[in-house]
Amino acid sequence: MSYHQMAQVYDRLMADAPYDDWVKFTKNMIKEFHPHVKAVLDAGCGTGEITHRLHGGEFVLTGVDLSEEMLAMAQQKNPRSGIQWLHQDMTQLEGINHYDCVISYCDVLNYLTDEISVRNAFTSIYDALNSKGLFLFDVHSIDHIHEDLYGSTFAEVYDELSYVWFCDPGETDNSVVHDLTFFLKDGDKYTRFDERHNQKGYPINDLQHWLEEAGFKIKRICADFDEKPSTVGDRLFFVCQKA
Repeated sequence: MSYHQMAQVYDRLMADAPYDDWVKFTKNMIKEFHPHVKAVLDAGCGTGEITHRLHGGEFVLTGVDLSEEMLAMAQQKNPRSGIQWLHQDMTQLEGINHYDCVISYCDVLNYLTDEISVRNAFTSIYDALNSKGLFLFDVHSIDHIHEDLYGSTFAEVYDELSYVWFCDPGETDNSVVHDLTFFLKDGDKYTRFDERHNQKGYPINDLQHWLEEAGFKIKRICADFDEKPSTVGDRLFFVCQKA
């Protein structure tokens, strides 16, 4: 899913997102499973919050996203960072290889709403990795989609921004439609814009099968930033390694 006008307000909406937890998880998994990681690719990097937090000399970083608007926001945050920002589709990465680690967080994989796209993404990411390279990603669990998202409404009112967010079941099993309406202050008036985002959840067994089919060995599945093995939680984390 490509974000358009929402790129203007994305960081405001995500102000409380646990970015530091994603960074901590990434560094701990690298330390445990592949301590010599240098080149890191952030697939679905959005406005680059996680990418920028990983910056600091330890890694050579590249951010990839389908939204040019989100990439522009990422670039503006630190133009001299040396991070490479690329406008590409993670299901068919082109000219991207020799990475030691690929990360894809904040349920980016759930935006791939059919099996073929997920499998293509796994294959594309596998090809981008060096031998023994890590692939770290998270997804919404199916239980979370059914129990917490379906039928939910979220709303916030700020001085410069207000929004209403409806979550409803999609047309296919385990899919969810996010209908968002924003009111953004523009001088002495508010401008309205609407976006619709589609996501889909996948059974753990299917994800495992497609990862192994692509060539990955699954080193661990855990939940909600807890690094102990578990398949119960709202957000599931997969730690995979190129064979």
